[in-house]
Amino acid sequence: MTANWHGLKLINVILGEFVKNQGFFVFFQFIAVLFSLNGQQIVTAENFLGNVSDKYAGFKDYEARITIRSGGTDMYGTVVHKTPNFLRIDFSTPSEQVIVFNGNVLTVYLPEYRAILNQSVSSGVSSGANLATAQGLSLLRRNFAAAFITGPDPVPIDEGSREKVVKLRLTRRYGSEGFREISLDIDPVNLLIRRMQGTTIADTQVQFDFFDIKTNQGISERRFMYDSPASANLYNDFLFRDTE
Repeated sequence: MTANWHGLKLINVILGEFVKNQGFFVFFQFIAVLFSLNGQQIVTAENFLGNVSDKYAGFKDYEARITIRSGGTDMYGTVVHKTPNFLRIDFSTPSEQVIVFNGNVLTVYLPEYRAILNQSVSSGVSSGANLATAQGLSLLRRNFAAAFITGPDPVPIDEGSREKVVKLRLTRRYGSEGFREISLDIDPVNLLIRRMQGTTIADTQVQFDFFDIKTNQGISERRFMYDSPASANLYNDFLFRDTE
């Protein structure tokens, strides 16, 4: 199998839970946490999560290198976010693969298949996109219970690593959530999320690592305009074709 076929399978894993909550991607539940989250000294895990929310809610834009791991497949790229709900991931592996949300339309480009997947966001789905806000985090806080994995003190992000993080676990309160559990590794100094891991109800593991994080750079909305290759095949409203 080719790398882009693995990329397609990974996208299906990441996006495959989308119908669970108002018909949008569970992927944005991860982005919701990432772009809605800070923390000061910790009294409880819930307070820590609330403080992390305050910091991320203050970001006008965000950029980082990203690694996505699932099912033995690694994907690499750059993620860019701009408030209130703009998102773009440009992948280096698989090369030229792109995911863009411009506030109205979600676009996924799969270069090996020369396929462009577009999904217009209707009013019935818009709240899913709004998960990438402080309001979105409030939904996660309502639907997931927060707890420290190893206590409030920083621990190595991986065994033997010199990098220290505070580890937080979010466990779903209700059976309707697409993920049974989400864990966050948060830098105790700059209070940025370094790693996010999720376990779906099918026990699929997805992990996001964020590096070289930059915030409030004045990123233009034009960066979220995507000029797709003219030779690519276009598939509109692909999310709902098999669910109607």
